[in-house]
Amino acid sequence: MDKKETDENTEFIKDENEPKRNYIFQNNSITKIATIIVVAFLILIIIGLVASGTSFFSSDL
Repeated sequence: MDKKETDENTEFIKDENEPKRNYIFQNNSITKIATIIVVAFLILIIIGLVASGTSFFSSDL
């Protein structure tokens, strides 16, 4: 069987000037802008789903 590597101290956010390799996000402006764009897109999807659901189920037949 293959052995797992023991170096798994993965951090969630890495500061800009730290020389680490095990991280998920880097703490810089690109990450912050991308996070804002993704959250805004998800909010728009949720608003669209709610709006289409209310207009679909409130139709007077």
